[in-house]
Amino acid sequence: MTRHSSATASDRVTGSALGALGVLAFSMSLPATEVAVGELDPWLVGFGRAVGAGLLASAYLRLVGAPRPTATQWRRLAIVAVGVVFGFPLFTSLALTTQTAAHGAVVIAVLPAVTAVFAVLRAGERPSPLFWAASGTGLVAVLVFLVLSGTASGAVEPADLFLLAAVALCGLGYAEGGALARDLGGARTICWALVLSLPLTVPIAAVAVLARPPVAGTGAWLGFGYVTVVSMFLGFFAWYAGLARGGVAQVGQIQLAQPVLTLGWSALLLAEPVTLPAIGAALLVLGCVVVTQRARDRRAAPAGAGSPRHPGSGPDRRTAGRRTAGAGR
Repeated sequence: MTRHSSATASDRVTGSALGALGVLAFSMSLPATEVAVGELDPWLVGFGRAVGAGLLASAYLRLVGAPRPTATQWRRLAIVAVGVVFGFPLFTSLALTTQTAAHGAVVIAVLPAVTAVFAVLRAGERPSPLFWAASGTGLVAVLVFLVLSGTASGAVEPADLFLLAAVALCGLGYAEGGALARDLGGARTICWALVLSLPLTVPIAAVAVLARPPVAGTGAWLGFGYVTVVSMFLGFFAWYAGLARGGVAQVGQIQLAQPVLTLGWSALLLAEPVTLPAIGAALLVLGCVVVTQRARDRRAAPAGAGSPRHPGSGPDRRTAGRRTAGAGR
């Protein structure tokens, strides 16, 4: 019993560390996308990066000799693809043609809450009241800071609707992918989702290229390269592994720090000022993240989940019995 508890605590720490690495990678996605769509077609940025990442994913899966997912896993991978391969990249690209990355950070601030809701619906998690209180406090802190800083001023525009759609689909993709990564592993989950999407992303990207041949400077191509290699590929290796180990709802709250980090990258890359309120908000959000990581979730474990045979998260588990045990974590 002690050994099992220690393993669970170790998984939480490792999950939080991996999740933080993923958030750091994703925090520069909006500024990089804004730079890319300044000169490139948003449909090319949204789907072209999925094509590039899909080719990298195919090479990775061949290199490691990954076995093919089961029929049930393919269906779940389709949900992941809808959220993080199609929905979030496309809608953020469309939104950032008329809005700034800093404005996008306002709407993205609700992503941890959306992820937590989908963790309840899709991953079977039951966070504690302390968790909800801390995550809500962190969300309010981020929104208040953004409003006071003037970032959130103005009426709702079509770009905001695009961002809300991106957040809703991304939360679904995060929760489903984090739960599926308990069986497939973080890297294989995003790789198979990208490969599954190639029959659609390739022709859409090709049409975008033919409709508007890409002509851009170095900065735009660097932004495109970042969202392709890091945001769409490598960042998910750490992110999904973290969600699988530490819990989708719990690790997902590390995203509370993402809007503040995004504003920091916007200041560094796009010459926007950094203020003392931004630093204060960052510290408050950090405190809320610490509380959410310490709060235990109240998932109802399946029968036998506490037995010594209960496995940890890791590589593919092919039998139905093992998948059931992995889902009970």
